[in-house]
Amino acid sequence: MEYFVKSGNPEKQRVACVIVGIFDRRNTTEAAETIDKASDGLLGSIMRRGDMDGKLGRTVVLHNVSGVFCDRVLLVGLGKERDFDEAAFRKVHSAAARALRNTGAIDAVSYLTHLPVKGRDYQWNVLQAALATGTEFYRFDEMRGEKSREDIVLPKIERLTFDVPRRSDLPAGEKGLQEAQAITEGVSLAKRLSNLPGNICTPTFLAQTAIDLGKKYEFTVKILEESDMEALGMGALLSVSRGSRQPAKLIIMEYLKGTAGEAPIALVGKGLTFDAGGISIKPAAKMDEMKFDMCGGASVIGAFAAMAELKLSINVIGVVAASENLPDGAASKPGDIVTSMAGITIEVLNTDAEGRLILCDALTYTERTYDPRICIDMATLTGACVVALGSHASGLFSNQPGLARQLLAAGEQIGDRAWELPLWNEYDGQIKSEFADIANIATVGAGEAGAIVAAMFLHRFTKKMKWAHLDIAGTAWHGKAATGRPVPLLTQYLINVAAKRGDD
Repeated sequence: MEYFVKSGNPEKQRVACVIVGIFDRRNTTEAAETIDKASDGLLGSIMRRGDMDGKLGRTVVLHNVSGVFCDRVLLVGLGKERDFDEAAFRKVHSAAARALRNTGAIDAVSYLTHLPVKGRDYQWNVLQAALATGTEFYRFDEMRGEKSREDIVLPKIERLTFDVPRRSDLPAGEKGLQEAQAITEGVSLAKRLSNLPGNICTPTFLAQTAIDLGKKYEFTVKILEESDMEALGMGALLSVSRGSRQPAKLIIMEYLKGTAGEAPIALVGKGLTFDAGGISIKPAAKMDEMKFDMCGGASVIGAFAAMAELKLSINVIGVVAASENLPDGAASKPGDIVTSMAGITIEVLNTDAEGRLILCDALTYTERTYDPRICIDMATLTGACVVALGSHASGLFSNQPGLARQLLAAGEQIGDRAWELPLWNEYDGQIKSEFADIANIATVGAGEAGAIVAAMFLHRFTKKMKWAHLDIAGTAWHGKAATGRPVPLLTQYLINVAAKRGDD
Protein backbone atom coordinates (compact mmCIF):
# COMPACT_ATOMS: atom_id res chain seq x y z
CA MET A 1 0.00 0.00 0.00
CA GLU A 2 1.15 3.53 -0.77
CA TYR A 3 0.99 6.30 1.83
CA PHE A 4 0.75 10.05 1.31
CA VAL A 5 0.42 13.25 3.32
CA LYS A 6 -1.64 16.21 2.14
CA SER A 7 -3.93 18.99 3.33
CA GLY A 8 -7.49 19.40 2.02
CA ASN A 9 -11.16 19.71 2.88
CA PRO A 10 -12.90 16.45 3.88
CA GLU A 11 -16.10 17.07 1.92
CA LYS A 12 -14.14 17.62 -1.32
CA GLN A 13 -12.06 14.43 -1.31
CA ARG A 14 -12.74 12.33 -4.43
CA VAL A 15 -11.75 9.02 -2.85
CA ALA A 16 -13.42 5.78 -1.88
CA CYS A 17 -13.40 6.58 1.85
CA VAL A 18 -12.94 9.54 4.19
CA ILE A 19 -12.17 8.75 7.83
CA VAL A 20 -13.30 11.10 10.61
CA GLY A 21 -13.65 10.82 14.37
CA ILE A 22 -16.46 11.17 16.90
CA PHE A 23 -15.82 11.70 20.60
CA ASP A 24 -17.94 10.09 23.27
CA ARG A 25 -21.32 11.74 23.91
CA ARG A 26 -21.68 12.61 20.24
CA ASN A 27 -19.02 15.30 20.24
CA THR A 28 -17.84 15.65 16.66
CA THR A 29 -14.36 16.62 15.53
CA GLU A 30 -13.96 19.53 13.12
CA ALA A 31 -13.68 17.19 10.13
CA ALA A 32 -16.77 15.22 11.20
CA GLU A 33 -18.67 18.48 11.73
CA THR A 34 -17.78 19.54 8.19
CA ILE A 35 -19.12 16.24 6.82
CA ASP A 36 -22.25 16.60 8.95
CA LYS A 37 -23.00 20.08 7.59
CA ALA A 38 -22.35 19.05 4.01
CA SER A 39 -24.74 16.09 4.39
CA ASP A 40 -27.55 18.11 6.03
CA GLY A 41 -27.04 16.59 9.45
CA LEU A 42 -26.64 12.91 8.50
CA LEU A 43 -23.95 12.25 11.11
CA GLY A 44 -26.08 13.85 13.80
CA SER A 45 -29.02 11.62 12.93
CA ILE A 46 -26.76 8.53 12.94
CA MET A 47 -25.57 9.43 16.43
CA ARG A 48 -29.07 10.18 17.72
CA ARG A 49 -30.21 6.74 16.58
CA GLY A 50 -27.37 5.20 18.57
CA ASP A 51 -25.42 3.74 15.65
CA MET A 52 -22.33 5.72 16.69
CA ASP A 53 -21.87 6.67 20.33
CA GLY A 54 -18.19 7.70 20.14
CA LYS A 55 -16.92 4.85 22.30
CA LEU A 56 -13.20 4.34 21.82
CA GLY A 57 -12.45 2.12 18.83
CA ARG A 58 -16.01 1.70 17.61
CA THR A 59 -16.45 2.09 13.84
CA VAL A 60 -19.37 2.65 11.46
CA VAL A 61 -19.20 2.82 7.65
CA LEU A 62 -21.68 5.14 5.88
CA HIS A 63 -22.41 4.80 2.16
CA ASN A 64 -23.84 7.28 -0.32
CA VAL A 65 -23.44 10.31 1.96
CA SER A 66 -24.94 13.33 0.22
CA GLY A 67 -23.03 16.58 -0.16
CA VAL A 68 -19.57 14.98 -0.28
CA PHE A 69 -17.47 13.61 -3.12
CA CYS A 70 -16.31 10.40 -1.43
CA ASP A 71 -18.02 6.99 -1.81
CA ARG A 72 -18.16 6.25 1.90
CA VAL A 73 -17.44 7.82 5.29
CA LEU A 74 -15.81 5.82 8.06
CA LEU A 75 -16.72 7.08 11.55
CA VAL A 76 -14.34 6.13 14.34
CA GLY A 77 -15.10 6.46 18.05
CA LEU A 78 -12.49 8.45 19.95
CA GLY A 79 -13.67 7.92 23.53
CA LYS A 80 -13.90 10.75 26.03
CA GLU A 81 -12.23 13.91 24.82
CA ARG A 82 -10.71 14.70 28.19
CA ASP A 83 -9.11 11.23 28.29
CA PHE A 84 -7.73 11.31 24.75
CA ASP A 85 -3.99 10.62 24.99
CA GLU A 86 -1.19 8.88 23.13
CA ALA A 87 -2.54 5.41 23.83
CA ALA A 88 -6.01 6.40 22.66
CA PHE A 89 -4.52 7.95 19.51
CA ARG A 90 -2.85 4.64 18.63
CA LYS A 91 -5.98 2.61 19.39
CA VAL A 92 -8.07 4.88 17.18
CA HIS A 93 -5.76 4.41 14.21
CA SER A 94 -5.60 0.67 14.76
CA ALA A 95 -9.40 0.51 14.80
CA ALA A 96 -9.61 2.62 11.65
CA ALA A 97 -7.13 0.37 9.83
CA ARG A 98 -9.02 -2.78 10.83
CA ALA A 99 -12.29 -1.31 9.58
CA LEU A 100 -10.66 -0.07 6.37
CA ARG A 101 -9.36 -3.59 5.64
CA ASN A 102 -12.93 -4.86 5.54
CA THR A 103 -14.24 -2.29 3.09
CA GLY A 104 -13.98 -2.35 -0.69
CA ALA A 105 -12.25 1.02 -0.72
CA ILE A 106 -9.15 1.28 -2.89
CA ASP A 107 -8.11 4.67 -1.52
CA ALA A 108 -8.86 6.70 1.59
CA VAL A 109 -8.06 9.96 3.36
CA SER A 110 -7.83 10.02 7.14
CA TYR A 111 -8.53 13.13 9.20
CA LEU A 112 -7.74 11.35 12.46
CA THR A 113 -4.22 12.78 12.17
CA HIS A 114 -5.72 16.20 13.03
CA LEU A 115 -6.48 15.00 16.57
CA PRO A 116 -4.48 16.98 19.12
CA VAL A 117 -2.26 15.02 21.52
CA LYS A 118 -0.65 16.90 24.38
CA GLY A 119 3.03 17.57 23.75
CA ARG A 120 3.02 16.05 20.25
CA ASP A 121 3.14 17.60 16.78
CA TYR A 122 1.96 16.52 13.35
CA GLN A 123 5.21 14.69 12.66
CA TRP A 124 4.42 12.47 15.64
CA ASN A 125 0.75 12.18 14.65
CA VAL A 126 1.48 10.96 11.14
CA LEU A 127 4.29 8.72 12.36
CA GLN A 128 2.04 6.99 14.88
CA ALA A 129 -0.88 6.77 12.45
CA ALA A 130 1.29 5.08 9.82
CA LEU A 131 2.90 2.72 12.35
CA ALA A 132 -0.50 1.62 13.68
CA THR A 133 -1.78 1.09 10.15
CA GLY A 134 1.28 -0.92 9.16
CA THR A 135 0.84 -3.15 12.21
CA GLU A 136 -2.79 -3.87 11.37
CA PHE A 137 -2.05 -4.65 7.73
CA TYR A 138 0.89 -6.97 8.45
CA ARG A 139 0.28 -10.66 7.70
CA PHE A 140 2.54 -13.69 7.77
CA ASP A 141 1.27 -16.21 5.23
CA GLU A 142 4.36 -17.40 3.40
CA MET A 143 4.41 -20.81 5.12
CA ARG A 144 0.87 -21.66 4.04
CA GLY A 145 0.34 -23.94 1.05
CA GLU A 146 -0.06 -22.55 -2.44
CA LYS A 147 -3.81 -23.26 -2.51
CA SER A 148 -4.30 -21.66 0.91
CA ARG A 149 -2.46 -18.54 -0.18
CA GLU A 150 -4.65 -18.30 -3.27
CA ASP A 151 -7.76 -18.37 -1.06
CA ILE A 152 -6.60 -15.49 1.15
CA VAL A 153 -8.77 -12.42 0.60
CA LEU A 154 -6.47 -9.43 0.48
CA PRO A 155 -7.65 -5.92 1.37
CA LYS A 156 -8.44 -3.78 -1.66
CA ILE A 157 -7.00 -0.57 -0.24
CA GLU A 158 -4.05 0.66 -2.33
CA ARG A 159 -3.56 4.26 -1.21
CA LEU A 160 -3.98 5.88 2.19
CA THR A 161 -3.50 9.60 2.74
CA PHE A 162 -2.99 11.20 6.14
CA ASP A 163 -4.33 14.73 6.18
CA VAL A 164 -2.83 17.63 8.13
CA PRO A 165 -4.68 20.90 8.87
CA ARG A 166 -2.45 23.37 6.99
CA ARG A 167 -0.04 23.29 4.10
CA SER A 168 2.62 24.54 6.50
CA ASP A 169 2.21 21.24 8.41
CA LEU A 170 3.12 19.16 5.36
CA PRO A 171 6.91 19.01 5.97
CA ALA A 172 6.38 17.71 9.51
CA GLY A 173 3.84 15.16 8.32
CA GLU A 174 6.04 13.98 5.49
CA LYS A 175 8.99 13.53 7.82
CA GLY A 176 6.82 11.50 10.18
CA LEU A 177 5.63 9.34 7.29
CA GLN A 178 9.19 8.76 6.07
CA GLU A 179 10.29 7.58 9.51
CA ALA A 180 7.20 5.43 9.94
CA GLN A 181 7.71 3.66 6.63
CA ALA A 182 11.34 2.89 7.48
CA ILE A 183 10.47 1.64 10.97
CA THR A 184 7.60 -0.44 9.58
CA GLU A 185 9.99 -2.04 7.10
CA GLY A 186 12.40 -2.88 9.90
CA VAL A 187 9.65 -4.19 12.15
CA SER A 188 8.20 -6.31 9.34
CA LEU A 189 11.60 -7.85 8.64
CA ALA A 190 12.10 -8.64 12.33
CA LYS A 191 8.60 -10.14 12.51
CA ARG A 192 9.20 -12.30 9.45
CA LEU A 193 12.47 -13.68 10.77
CA SER A 194 10.91 -14.34 14.16
CA ASN A 195 7.71 -15.92 12.82
CA LEU A 196 9.55 -18.30 10.50
CA PRO A 197 9.90 -21.80 12.00
CA GLY A 198 13.20 -23.05 13.33
CA ASN A 199 13.68 -25.51 10.48
CA ILE A 200 13.69 -22.57 8.03
CA CYS A 201 15.20 -19.72 10.03
CA THR A 202 18.47 -21.32 11.09
CA PRO A 203 21.69 -19.49 12.02
CA THR A 204 22.74 -19.86 8.37
CA PHE A 205 19.43 -18.33 7.21
CA LEU A 206 19.91 -15.37 9.57
CA ALA A 207 23.44 -14.89 8.25
CA GLN A 208 22.26 -14.92 4.64
CA THR A 209 19.50 -12.42 5.47
CA ALA A 210 22.11 -10.05 6.88
CA ILE A 211 24.31 -10.53 3.79
CA ASP A 212 21.38 -9.76 1.49
CA LEU A 213 20.51 -6.67 3.53
CA GLY A 214 24.09 -5.44 3.33
CA LYS A 215 24.03 -5.78 -0.46
CA LYS A 216 20.74 -3.92 -0.69
CA TYR A 217 21.87 -0.97 1.42
CA GLU A 218 25.61 -1.10 0.70
CA PHE A 219 27.06 -1.81 4.12
CA THR A 220 29.60 -4.46 5.06
CA VAL A 221 28.59 -7.85 6.48
CA LYS A 222 31.02 -10.41 7.89
CA ILE A 223 30.22 -13.91 9.12
CA LEU A 224 32.41 -15.70 11.64
CA GLU A 225 32.23 -19.50 11.41
CA GLU A 226 32.71 -21.90 14.32
CA SER A 227 36.38 -22.34 13.42
CA ASP A 228 36.84 -18.56 13.66
CA MET A 229 35.09 -18.50 17.04
CA GLU A 230 37.25 -21.36 18.28
CA ALA A 231 40.37 -19.48 17.28
CA LEU A 232 39.10 -16.44 19.19
CA GLY A 233 38.42 -18.53 22.30
CA MET A 234 34.63 -18.20 22.30
CA GLY A 235 34.13 -21.23 24.52
CA ALA A 236 30.88 -19.96 26.00
CA LEU A 237 29.11 -19.42 22.68
CA LEU A 238 30.41 -22.68 21.21
CA SER A 239 29.29 -24.63 24.28
CA VAL A 240 25.70 -23.81 23.33
CA SER A 241 25.93 -24.92 19.69
CA ARG A 242 27.61 -28.25 20.49
CA GLY A 243 24.30 -30.13 20.65
CA SER A 244 23.08 -28.87 17.28
CA ARG A 245 23.76 -30.03 13.74
CA GLN A 246 23.31 -26.41 12.61
CA PRO A 247 26.62 -24.52 12.84
CA ALA A 248 26.66 -21.36 14.93
CA LYS A 249 27.29 -18.05 13.19
CA LEU A 250 28.51 -14.73 14.50
CA ILE A 251 26.93 -12.15 12.20
CA ILE A 252 28.65 -8.76 12.03
CA MET A 253 27.15 -5.77 10.19
CA GLU A 254 29.12 -2.54 9.74
CA TYR A 255 27.05 0.52 8.85
CA LEU A 256 29.65 3.29 8.76
CA LYS A 257 27.86 6.28 7.25
CA GLY A 258 28.84 8.81 9.90
CA THR A 259 32.02 10.71 10.65
CA ALA A 260 35.06 8.75 9.53
CA GLY A 261 36.93 7.22 12.44
CA GLU A 262 34.25 8.02 15.01
CA ALA A 263 33.63 5.21 17.51
CA PRO A 264 30.39 3.41 16.61
CA ILE A 265 27.26 2.50 18.50
CA ALA A 266 27.02 -1.27 18.82
CA LEU A 267 23.80 -3.29 18.77
CA VAL A 268 24.23 -6.89 19.95
CA GLY A 269 21.45 -9.45 19.68
CA LYS A 270 20.75 -12.96 20.93
CA GLY A 271 19.94 -15.12 17.90
CA LEU A 272 18.89 -18.49 19.36
CA THR A 273 16.94 -19.74 16.36
CA PHE A 274 15.51 -22.56 18.47
CA ASP A 275 15.93 -23.23 22.16
CA ALA A 276 14.93 -26.64 23.50
CA GLY A 277 16.93 -25.96 26.65
CA GLY A 278 19.73 -28.38 25.84
CA ILE A 279 20.23 -31.19 28.38
CA SER A 280 18.18 -29.08 30.83
CA ILE A 281 15.32 -29.61 28.43
CA LYS A 282 12.24 -27.41 28.54
CA PRO A 283 8.69 -28.72 29.11
CA ALA A 284 6.89 -29.65 25.89
CA ALA A 285 4.07 -27.14 26.43
CA LYS A 286 4.73 -23.99 24.42
CA MET A 287 8.18 -25.19 23.35
CA ASP A 288 7.14 -24.25 19.81
CA GLU A 289 7.40 -20.61 20.93
CA MET A 290 11.13 -21.06 21.40
CA LYS A 291 11.57 -20.23 17.71
CA PHE A 292 11.14 -16.69 19.07
CA ASP A 293 14.33 -16.95 21.12
CA MET A 294 16.14 -15.21 18.26
CA CYS A 295 14.00 -12.06 18.43
CA GLY A 296 16.93 -10.07 19.82
CA GLY A 297 19.01 -10.90 16.76
CA ALA A 298 16.04 -10.27 14.47
CA SER A 299 15.64 -6.85 16.09
CA VAL A 300 19.24 -5.93 15.35
CA ILE A 301 18.74 -6.87 11.69
CA GLY A 302 15.39 -5.03 11.60
CA ALA A 303 16.91 -1.90 13.14
CA PHE A 304 19.65 -1.97 10.51
CA ALA A 305 17.02 -2.13 7.77
CA ALA A 306 15.16 0.85 9.24
CA MET A 307 18.33 2.87 9.81
CA ALA A 308 19.63 2.16 6.32
CA GLU A 309 16.28 3.04 4.76
CA LEU A 310 16.48 6.43 6.51
CA LYS A 311 20.10 6.86 5.42
CA LEU A 312 21.09 8.01 8.89
CA SER A 313 24.52 9.65 9.07
CA ILE A 314 25.86 7.53 11.88
CA ASN A 315 28.31 4.70 12.60
CA VAL A 316 26.63 1.55 13.91
CA ILE A 317 27.88 -2.00 14.35
CA GLY A 318 25.46 -4.92 14.60
CA VAL A 319 26.51 -8.25 16.09
CA VAL A 320 24.17 -11.25 16.21
CA ALA A 321 25.20 -14.42 18.00
CA ALA A 322 23.21 -17.14 16.20
CA SER A 323 22.91 -20.74 17.33
CA GLU A 324 20.50 -23.49 18.31
CA ASN A 325 20.34 -25.06 21.78
CA LEU A 326 19.45 -28.74 21.52
CA PRO A 327 20.12 -31.94 23.50
CA ASP A 328 22.63 -34.31 21.93
CA GLY A 329 25.46 -36.59 22.93
CA ALA A 330 27.87 -33.74 22.34
CA ALA A 331 25.77 -31.13 24.16
CA SER A 332 27.01 -29.33 27.25
CA LYS A 333 26.05 -31.00 30.53
CA PRO A 334 24.99 -29.31 33.77
CA GLY A 335 28.15 -28.82 35.77
CA ASP A 336 30.42 -28.35 32.76
CA ILE A 337 32.86 -25.46 32.97
CA VAL A 338 33.65 -23.41 29.87
CA THR A 339 36.04 -20.55 29.23
CA SER A 340 34.69 -17.40 27.62
CA MET A 341 36.54 -15.19 25.17
CA ALA A 342 37.16 -12.77 28.04
CA GLY A 343 39.00 -15.54 29.92
CA ILE A 344 36.27 -15.74 32.56
CA THR A 345 35.38 -19.34 33.39
CA ILE A 346 31.70 -20.21 33.68
CA GLU A 347 30.08 -23.14 35.46
CA VAL A 348 27.07 -24.15 33.37
CA LEU A 349 24.62 -25.24 36.05
CA ASN A 350 21.62 -25.00 33.72
CA THR A 351 22.03 -25.43 29.97
CA ASP A 352 18.73 -23.58 29.45
CA ALA A 353 20.39 -20.36 30.65
CA GLU A 354 22.20 -20.26 27.34
CA GLY A 355 21.41 -16.77 26.08
CA ARG A 356 23.88 -15.17 28.44
CA LEU A 357 26.53 -17.66 27.28
CA ILE A 358 26.31 -16.70 23.61
CA LEU A 359 25.92 -13.01 24.42
CA CYS A 360 28.93 -12.75 26.70
CA ASP A 361 31.31 -13.81 23.92
CA ALA A 362 29.53 -11.57 21.40
CA LEU A 363 29.90 -8.64 23.80
CA THR A 364 33.60 -9.32 24.37
CA TYR A 365 34.18 -9.56 20.62
CA THR A 366 32.33 -6.27 20.09
CA GLU A 367 34.36 -4.48 22.75
CA ARG A 368 37.75 -5.75 21.59
CA THR A 369 37.11 -5.33 17.86
CA TYR A 370 35.24 -2.02 17.74
CA ASP A 371 35.66 -0.27 21.11
CA PRO A 372 32.14 1.21 20.73
CA ARG A 373 31.15 4.43 22.42
CA ILE A 374 27.79 2.85 23.26
CA CYS A 375 26.80 -0.83 23.37
CA ILE A 376 23.18 -1.99 23.59
CA ASP A 377 22.31 -5.66 23.69
CA MET A 378 18.83 -7.17 23.42
CA ALA A 379 17.66 -10.66 24.20
CA THR A 380 14.63 -12.77 25.05
CA LEU A 381 16.63 -13.59 28.13
CA THR A 382 14.47 -14.42 31.15
CA GLY A 383 10.99 -15.54 32.06
CA ALA A 384 11.54 -13.55 35.24
CA CYS A 385 11.31 -10.33 33.24
CA VAL A 386 7.90 -11.43 31.93
CA VAL A 387 6.76 -12.00 35.52
CA ALA A 388 8.07 -8.58 36.54
CA LEU A 389 6.83 -6.43 33.65
CA GLY A 390 4.44 -8.51 31.56
CA SER A 391 4.16 -7.73 27.87
CA HIS A 392 3.92 -3.93 28.03
CA ALA A 393 7.50 -2.90 28.76
CA SER A 394 10.93 -4.33 28.02
CA GLY A 395 13.30 -4.59 30.95
CA LEU A 396 16.18 -2.10 30.78
CA PHE A 397 19.50 -2.29 32.61
CA SER A 398 22.41 0.09 32.14
CA ASN A 399 25.71 1.05 33.74
CA GLN A 400 25.25 4.62 32.43
CA PRO A 401 22.28 6.64 33.77
CA GLY A 402 22.40 9.00 30.78
CA LEU A 403 22.14 6.13 28.29
CA ALA A 404 19.25 4.64 30.24
CA ARG A 405 17.41 7.97 30.15
CA GLN A 406 17.92 8.29 26.39
CA LEU A 407 16.56 4.80 25.74
CA LEU A 408 13.59 5.33 28.05
CA ALA A 409 12.81 8.64 26.33
CA ALA A 410 13.05 7.06 22.86
CA GLY A 411 10.69 4.32 23.97
CA GLU A 412 8.13 6.82 25.28
CA GLN A 413 8.47 8.88 22.12
CA ILE A 414 7.78 6.03 19.71
CA GLY A 415 5.45 3.99 21.92
CA ASP A 416 7.82 1.03 22.47
CA ARG A 417 8.41 1.44 26.16
CA ALA A 418 11.00 0.06 28.55
CA TRP A 419 11.31 0.15 32.32
CA GLU A 420 14.62 0.39 34.15
CA LEU A 421 15.55 -2.25 36.73
CA PRO A 422 18.49 -2.03 39.13
CA LEU A 423 22.01 -3.16 38.38
CA TRP A 424 23.28 -3.01 41.95
CA ASN A 425 26.48 -4.69 43.13
CA GLU A 426 24.51 -6.50 45.83
CA TYR A 427 23.12 -8.83 43.17
CA ASP A 428 26.55 -9.74 41.82
CA GLY A 429 27.20 -12.27 44.58
CA GLN A 430 24.26 -14.37 43.45
CA ILE A 431 26.24 -15.86 40.55
CA LYS A 432 29.26 -17.05 42.51
CA SER A 433 30.50 -20.56 41.71
CA GLU A 434 32.26 -23.12 43.86
CA PHE A 435 34.46 -24.24 40.99
CA ALA A 436 34.62 -21.49 38.35
CA ASP A 437 34.77 -17.69 38.24
CA ILE A 438 30.97 -17.42 37.91
CA ALA A 439 27.91 -19.61 37.42
CA ASN A 440 25.38 -19.10 34.65
CA ILE A 441 22.45 -19.10 37.09
CA ALA A 442 21.95 -17.91 40.65
CA THR A 443 23.61 -20.04 43.31
CA VAL A 444 22.47 -17.69 46.07
CA GLY A 445 18.86 -16.57 46.28
CA ALA A 446 17.78 -18.97 43.55
CA GLY A 447 14.40 -17.99 42.12
CA GLU A 448 14.84 -14.35 43.11
CA ALA A 449 15.42 -11.42 40.75
CA GLY A 450 16.10 -13.66 37.76
CA ALA A 451 16.16 -10.85 35.19
CA ILE A 452 18.59 -8.84 37.32
CA VAL A 453 20.84 -11.84 37.92
CA ALA A 454 21.05 -12.44 34.15
CA ALA A 455 21.88 -8.77 33.58
CA MET A 456 24.58 -8.92 36.28
CA PHE A 457 26.10 -11.89 34.46
CA LEU A 458 26.32 -9.85 31.25
CA HIS A 459 27.68 -6.86 33.15
CA ARG A 460 30.74 -8.95 34.07
CA PHE A 461 31.65 -8.71 30.38
CA THR A 462 30.70 -5.07 29.74
CA LYS A 463 32.20 -3.06 32.57
CA LYS A 464 34.62 -1.28 30.21
CA MET A 465 31.79 -0.08 27.94
CA LYS A 466 28.90 2.32 28.22
CA TRP A 467 26.33 -0.44 28.06
CA ALA A 468 22.63 -1.14 28.22
CA HIS A 469 20.73 -4.42 28.16
CA LEU A 470 17.14 -4.89 27.02
CA ASP A 471 15.36 -8.01 28.23
CA ILE A 472 12.60 -8.42 25.65
CA ALA A 473 11.24 -11.82 26.75
CA GLY A 474 7.84 -10.29 27.46
CA THR A 475 7.61 -7.91 24.52
CA ALA A 476 9.16 -9.68 21.50
CA TRP A 477 6.14 -11.85 20.82
CA HIS A 478 2.52 -11.99 21.88
CA GLY A 479 0.53 -15.20 21.71
CA LYS A 480 1.97 -17.00 18.70
CA ALA A 481 3.08 -13.95 16.71
CA ALA A 482 6.17 -11.73 16.81
CA THR A 483 5.77 -8.03 17.58
CA GLY A 484 8.99 -6.70 16.05
CA ARG A 485 9.92 -4.98 19.29
CA PRO A 486 12.27 -3.34 20.17
CA VAL A 487 12.98 -2.23 16.57
CA PRO A 488 10.92 0.99 17.04
CA LEU A 489 12.75 1.90 20.26
CA LEU A 490 16.19 1.22 18.74
CA THR A 491 15.43 3.12 15.56
CA GLN A 492 14.04 6.11 17.42
CA TYR A 493 17.13 6.14 19.63
CA LEU A 494 19.38 6.12 16.56
CA ILE A 495 17.29 8.84 14.89
CA ASN A 496 17.67 10.97 18.02
CA VAL A 497 21.44 10.39 18.19
CA ALA A 498 21.88 11.21 14.49
CA ALA A 499 19.77 14.35 14.81
CA LYS A 500 21.73 15.53 17.84
CA ARG A 501 25.05 14.99 16.12
CA GLY A 502 23.76 16.79 13.07
CA ASP A 503 23.14 19.83 15.26
CA ASP A 504 26.69 19.83 16.64
